[in-house]
Amino acid sequence: MGSFDYFVVFAEMRTGSNFLEANLNAFPGLACLGEAFNPHFVGYPNKVDCLGITLPQREADPLALIRAVKGTEGVLSGFRFFHDHDPRILDQVLNDPRCAKIILTRNPVDSYVSWKIAQATGQWKLTDVRRRKDAQAEFDAGEFTRHMEQLQGFQVFLLNALQTTGQAPFYVAYEDLQDVAVMNGLARWLGQVDQLDRLDDKLKVQNPAPLSEKVENFDQMEQALARLDRFNLTRTPNFEPRRGANVPGYMAGAQTRLMYMPVRGEIDDQVMEWLAALDGGPVEALETQFTQKRLRQWKRRNKGHRSFAVIRHPVARAHSVFCNRIVRTGKGSFGEIRRILRNRHKLPIPGRNDDSPYPLEQHREAFKMFLDFLKANLAGQTSIRIDQTWATQSAVIEGMAGFALPDMIVREDEMGAYLPALAQQVGHGDPGDPPAIPEDRPFALADVYDEEIEAKTQDVYQRDYLMFGFGSWK
Repeated sequence: MGSFDYFVVFAEMRTGSNFLEANLNAFPGLACLGEAFNPHFVGYPNKVDCLGITLPQREADPLALIRAVKGTEGVLSGFRFFHDHDPRILDQVLNDPRCAKIILTRNPVDSYVSWKIAQATGQWKLTDVRRRKDAQAEFDAGEFTRHMEQLQGFQVFLLNALQTTGQAPFYVAYEDLQDVAVMNGLARWLGQVDQLDRLDDKLKVQNPAPLSEKVENFDQMEQALARLDRFNLTRTPNFEPRRGANVPGYMAGAQTRLMYMPVRGEIDDQVMEWLAALDGGPVEALETQFTQKRLRQWKRRNKGHRSFAVIRHPVARAHSVFCNRIVRTGKGSFGEIRRILRNRHKLPIPGRNDDSPYPLEQHREAFKMFLDFLKANLAGQTSIRIDQTWATQSAVIEGMAGFALPDMIVREDEMGAYLPALAQQVGHGDPGDPPAIPEDRPFALADVYDEEIEAKTQDVYQRDYLMFGFGSWK
């Protein structure tokens, strides 16, 4: 028994997938069945079925076609799959190590220009050069950007899916398609003994001319592509691990159809008290400890519900975490991390049982050193966990998005306007005063804040400043 039960060729329009399919089918033990999951047809435009399964049957049960592909006798069968094909099969295919994944790629500019020419001529395949139709493409910068983002987005999705399931695909570039040795290597990877002496020659290259001759407005294309950040030089590096949705941390009103999705910024207690007060009860009356199942049930039960998260300015959040979790001791503080920061990172903070006065300048220096620690920690350069209380707020919200996004992301200084408005949307005519945020202790941020602290914080939380539009603190 071979390593695989079937295969899928992940490709896109104008990447050479027809040529790859023709050469796969040249091997006696392989059968590529076209675009089996194209939304508009099953296999090929002129076919009514694929392995006896019609388009209506496939629409009703897409996995039936997967079972048919796996069940072919005497050959290893597969199909081509593009980013806009039936997504219902992706989980089945990507999580199945018995499905061989072949990933075909092409320079996105070349595939875009080829696609534009095919649209203009109506010629999508060429088997006789005497019938070749000629046309020039007109480059549209916005259209090309969308085209490239779609291709790259799907490639990143495939990469992540295969990484997390521990699978290795076989990559083929457009230029590899003319190399019989590569095709034979692919066949060997698929478990085939037979080898080809030469490639299939029925399909012809449609547009062999250089891009300068194929694009009508080539100068404009050059200018537009020059503005694209091909090497992603402006990216903000992010080495944080992906975070989960943290559903058990969500809180909902006892009767109020309002849910708080904490980002963790040392203001949770105040927001929880405000949410509980909407129903006239204590914080303990809030509905908590959700599971994904219970959260779905709550949403179904509470039609017209709203949810929200609160974010803080990175300087204010970092200082509150420093004061509440590191400087102070007792319940809720991070005692072991505090010890490591004092002993290994040399933060000048008092010892655990030291009640001596703690000077302002010493606190300011310790906070700056804490920011240095956060920079290394978020970059994965320390052995200490990346706690949610100081993780980037953008990473926390991205984690939420894996299950449910909040209806509103409220900034701390906007709570006075937006939280009452949310409460009014779910039926509270008089939602009361919004939560008040107490000053940090032993020193308020205003007492220690300076340009150096702002610069260090911007260095640590570049992504939050960028994503949420924060400027300097006050």
